Amino acid sequence: MTKPKIQKQNKARPMLVNMNAPVVQAEVAKVVGVTKQAISAMIQEGKLPDGKTTGEMIAAYCERLRDQAAGRLGDVPGGLDLVQERAALAREQRIAQKMKNDVANGVYAPIGLLSDVLGFASSAVVGHLDQLEGLLRKSCPGIDEEIMTVILRVIANARNEWIRSTCKIVSDKIEAMVDDDEEGDDSDTPVLMDELTP
Repeated sequence: MTKPKIQKQNKARPMLVNMNAPVVQAEVAKVVGVTKQAISAMIQEGKLPDGKTTGEMIAAYCERLRDQAAGRLGDVPGGLDLVQERAALAREQRIAQKMKNDVANGVYAPIGLLSDVLGFASSAVVGHLDQLEGLLRKSCPGIDEEIMTVILRVIANARNEWIRSTCKIVSDKIEAMVDDDEEGDDSDTPVLMDELTP
């Protein structure tokens, strides 16, 4: 019976690093297991601070690794990290769901639909107001022309003011919505119906 050969393990001497010594990027790279160029690039990109001692640099590198592993830090300096991305996505999903619910409940409607409805309503009102002269002459055949002129002038002024104020309310609301959401498409953007009331 032959004995299995036991390989001798190469016992390297532990690396001793003076943590209080001024930073030497090559030493930090050797300790953390990356190249000197990688450490230099991280410093230039702002991912690592330009520490005063080797210990500070190694501690900063380890802190960065912990933050990346925990999902609190992205690869892009100043960019959104995983937690922020998830929170932003959840917020947008919550807003979209609320809008769908409001549309289903009849609280919101697309601007195009509201414009069409308002146009039809305006046409109907104007059409009825324009028929008042004939109805007044038929209902009150002996009405004085001066009185008829005053009545028609008051009705015309009321009609014109109604159209003007309605247009102003709609345009103000649309401008406010465009200011709030610069990147949205106006044609399909829902409008809160309560916002259109004066």
